[in-house]
Amino acid sequence: MIDRATVDKILDAANIVDVISEFVSLRKRGTSYKGLCPFHEDHTPSFSVSPSKGIYKCFSCGESGNVVNFIMKHEQLTYPEALRWLAHKYNIEIQERELTDEEREQESERESMFIVNEWAAKYFEDILHHDVDGLAVGMQYFRSRGFRDDIILKFGLGFSLSNRHALADAALKAGYKREFLVSTGLCYERDNGELTDRFAGRVIFPWRSMSGKVIAFGGRLLDSRTKGVNQKYVNSPDSVIYHKDHELYGIYQAKKAIQKHDLVYMVEGYTDVIAMHQCGIENVVANSGTALSLHQVRMLHKLTDHIVFVYDGDEAGIHAALRGTDFILSEGMNLKVLLLPDGDDPDSFSRKHTASEFESYIKEHQTDFIVFKISQLLNGVTDPARRSEAINDIVRSISVIRDPILRDTYIRECSSRTGTSEQTLIATMNRFIHADREQQQRQAGNAPQAVASHPESFTRAEPMQQASKVEDMIIQTVIRHGNDIILRDIEDENGHPVNLTVAQYISYSLSADALSFSKPIYNTILGEAVEHCADPEFSTEAYFVHHPDINISTLASQMSADTFHVSKSLLKQESEADLRDRVMHMLLDFRMDYVENRLKELKTRVVTEQDPEQQMQIMQELKKMQDVRNAIAQKLGSNIVI
Repeated sequence: MIDRATVDKILDAANIVDVISEFVSLRKRGTSYKGLCPFHEDHTPSFSVSPSKGIYKCFSCGESGNVVNFIMKHEQLTYPEALRWLAHKYNIEIQERELTDEEREQESERESMFIVNEWAAKYFEDILHHDVDGLAVGMQYFRSRGFRDDIILKFGLGFSLSNRHALADAALKAGYKREFLVSTGLCYERDNGELTDRFAGRVIFPWRSMSGKVIAFGGRLLDSRTKGVNQKYVNSPDSVIYHKDHELYGIYQAKKAIQKHDLVYMVEGYTDVIAMHQCGIENVVANSGTALSLHQVRMLHKLTDHIVFVYDGDEAGIHAALRGTDFILSEGMNLKVLLLPDGDDPDSFSRKHTASEFESYIKEHQTDFIVFKISQLLNGVTDPARRSEAINDIVRSISVIRDPILRDTYIRECSSRTGTSEQTLIATMNRFIHADREQQQRQAGNAPQAVASHPESFTRAEPMQQASKVEDMIIQTVIRHGNDIILRDIEDENGHPVNLTVAQYISYSLSADALSFSKPIYNTILGEAVEHCADPEFSTEAYFVHHPDINISTLASQMSADTFHVSKSLLKQESEADLRDRVMHMLLDFRMDYVENRLKELKTRVVTEQDPEQQMQIMQELKKMQDVRNAIAQKLGSNIVI
């Protein structure tokens, strides 16, 4: 783990304009820099970078953050990987904390496997381009598929010699340990201890992770040996660094295009991905013929909300399009399906058409998934039992959709197409929803009947349980103005005059009533702001935007980003008195939210309470809370509520 001092050093060294300029053409506009946003299809410069604040923001798509956020988002790296990227750029030596023996062993194993895989990828690629058999067999195969040299290089395609010991011998000679040749799946060990190459005699398709590391390989048999062979393709087995249901082929090459177009095409195989890239469509990945897993769906959802299945129009393609789709719908993604003409797959179709022709065909022929499922499952089905089963399957898919308006739209569509009443479909859908919720509650150890059977078990509501927007407004003020003084010469408990900053006043005001924010990160930010306010050089905005905790820095960047694009001459400077009044008003709003929450709770309890004495106590507290609410309403300038 990278230590705090090294993180600070990296953040201090990283120049946001310098870094972003590697990916975006920036032009200076006043105190900021502008360019085309790399995160969406931008035609007019809406992407701004503020060197003084150290943040960026797109005023079209809303993306914002600091220099680490940019690298994480643009290159799809984890926080530590982004820090290492910046450290490499600025020649900063990474200082890491001492790992435990177990952590060290695990990290060493993973890194060793990555190193072996990277070597193997270069080995296969070199064989393809320079070995006689590689050129005559492997390259000839790729040529027969119509793959250009630049595409072959882009995907790092390779070839494994038919000699079943060639790779093992070369790896051992190069100093790589046999245990890692086995753990990566490059080789397997026979009963006699002999190492045998898993991919011998096959063309090679390297799998790269989102960050670009080689995690696995796919190998395809060639020539006449594929005839009558069930397993033309062989993939690396699951390992410490590779889980098939966690990865997608082509994600590394596609991630930028997916973000740019806000859309991903899903196909079945390696050659489909490669052929579409060659056609000019780069926002495409493959799941290699398996149903999509939740891990894969969430990986894609980080990049886009929109996915289109592009499959063969035969029975196998239809079956593939219907698998694992509920995960996509439950995650709130927009799913469409395109079945290509019979006899075509994405590979063959892309070789016949240009990128614009392919994309036009997709737009014209793609179908909403629920509509597609209705048409496929009910096409020609007249048997009542099978028809009922199909409708239940469709409604089950609709039930996982989170958006109630979208669910309602699909229910009406389903009713219209199946001739089933909306009431029946809604009742069925609700049963699915309730069953899922009960299952989730049981899994969480919180049975749904617990609250109903024990009405007396109500406890005091946590302050700001509903997490209203006023929390966001308060913490945004802490980030932007936390070090600004709003009260001067206030006597402390010893009678000494002191000045109070925004952060100090908010902290004092909330603690006096034993209140806190509902979001732990907000409490952390307020606490750190108060802790550093004594330093005259301290600036809350700069401190939190460049905070080593990525969650805090991301939040601070977002909350600071909406002001820097405005010219300083146009910005109205808030006076100390105005800032003080605004902070006080927000704290009153905060208290009002808490009181409203408490009133709702008390009104529920007074109805369910059976003990007359307890009921009286609740009514007394209810009256007290109503008085408090009215008092706050008066201060806020609202009408008194009876």
